[in-house]
Amino acid sequence: MNGPKGKYAWTVTVGEKGQIVIPKQAREVFDIKPGDTLILFGDEKRGIAIPPKHMLERCAAEAFEEEE
Repeated sequence: MNGPKGKYAWTVTVGEKGQIVIPKQAREVFDIKPGDTLILFGDEKRGIAIPPKHMLERCAAEAFEEEE
């Protein structure tokens, strides 16, 4: 599913072992290759994020930022 330029949305299905498959287009857009290690951020109020490699520091700061 394509949205505004540079914005994307995809759906994935969680398997019995809790695994998901990252859609091919997402892997291509974010240059995700076999063997890459990804980080998964979770916030009970804002959800789950899997940031692209080049945004890791910024995403970590935002993920752990306290809301007032």
